Amino acid sequence: MDNQEELRCIGCGAVIQSTDPEKAGYTPQSAIKKGMANDELYCQRCFRLRHYNEIAPVSLSDDDFLRLLSQIRDTKALIVYVVDIFDLNGSLIPGLHRFVGDNPVLLVGNKEDILPRSLHRTRLTDWMRQQVNQAGIRPIATTLVSAKKNHQIEHLLDLIEKYRQNRDVYVVGVTNVGKSTLINQIIALRTGVKDLITTSRFPGTTLDKIEIPLDDGHQLIDTPGIIHEHQMAHVLPAKDLKLVSPQKELKPKTYQLDDSQTIFLGGLGRFDYLNGPHAGFVAYFDNNLKLHRTKLANADHFYQKHLGDLLTPPSKDELDKIPALKRYEFTTEHKSDLVFEGLGWITVPAKVTVAGWAPDGVSVLLRRAMI
Repeated sequence: MDNQEELRCIGCGAVIQSTDPEKAGYTPQSAIKKGMANDELYCQRCFRLRHYNEIAPVSLSDDDFLRLLSQIRDTKALIVYVVDIFDLNGSLIPGLHRFVGDNPVLLVGNKEDILPRSLHRTRLTDWMRQQVNQAGIRPIATTLVSAKKNHQIEHLLDLIEKYRQNRDVYVVGVTNVGKSTLINQIIALRTGVKDLITTSRFPGTTLDKIEIPLDDGHQLIDTPGIIHEHQMAHVLPAKDLKLVSPQKELKPKTYQLDDSQTIFLGGLGRFDYLNGPHAGFVAYFDNNLKLHRTKLANADHFYQKHLGDLLTPPSKDELDKIPALKRYEFTTEHKSDLVFEGLGWITVPAKVTVAGWAPDGVSVLLRRAMI
C-alpha cells in the first residue's frame, strides 16, 4: 500500500491502510477502490459508525493526540477552542496554554440549545471565561452555539473571519464536546456538503487532523479530541451516553426539602441537603435521568440496596465499571448552582450547607446561580 500511504479517511482523518484491521484507518482493498471511484473514502470504522452506529476501539494514545496539538505552537493560527457548556471543567484541555503559544484563542461554548431559556447567557459566558482564565487561557472573544441545531454558526464564522487575519484556523477540544458536528455545519454552510466528518456520542471519533480549505488558501483544521478521563462520558457505558449528551432542552424539577434529605441522580450521583431551613431546590438534568428522594440517614443503605435496579444507570452488569462516589461539601454564600460535571446541576439557596457526590475523578463544583 505504499502508493496509497497518504490516502486519508474523510470521516476521521486517519491514514487509510488495508493491512491491520486492529489499527486506525483499516479499509479492505475493495472498499478503497470503490471509495476512490466515488470520491467518498471512509475507513471501515467510520463506515460502520455512520451506517450501523457501531464503534470499534483503535490503538491511539494520549501521546498521539498531544503530538498533534504540539504542532499548533509552531504555527501562526487562530485557535477555536470548543467546550461543552454542560461539562465545562470536563472540557478543559490540561496544559492547553502551552500548546497555544502566542496564538489568539476564540472560546466557543457548544450545546447551548439544551439550556433552559431562562438561563442568563451573559452570566454563563462570563463564568466560562473565568474558568478558562484559571487554566491559563485568555480568550479574545467568547460565544455560544448549538452545532446540532445550527444556531449561531454564521455568527461564529463572522468571528473567525474577524480574528483569523489571513491565518489557518485550528479547532480544538476534548472528546464529546460536539466539535465534529460543528465542523460539519461549517462545511455545509460553505459548500452544501452534509455530514462529511464522522460524528457520534462516542468519545474519540476523529483520529487525525482533518484539513478543510478556506477561500484564501489557508485551512480550517479539525484536530482529534483529547481524551479527558475525568469526563462523565468516560464513566458511562455506551448505551447510557445519551444522559450526558441531552438532545432536548432541560426541564427543571423542583423539590421542597427539609435538611437531612437526599436526592439520588440515578446511580451516578447524589445530592445531600445537610443544614438549612425548609427550601426549594431546582434540578436540571437530562429529562430521562431518574431522580429519587430519600432521607439522608437512610441514604447509604438505600444506595447499596438499589444500585443497578431502582438507581440506574449503571445496570447490575455494569456496577464494576462505575468508580465509587466521592463526596464534596459546600456552604453557600448566595444562591448557587451545585454542578455535577457532565450530568447537570441543582440550584440551591443562600446560607445552606450541601454535599454533592460523583464518580471519583468527576468534578462537583459550586458556581453563582445562572438562573
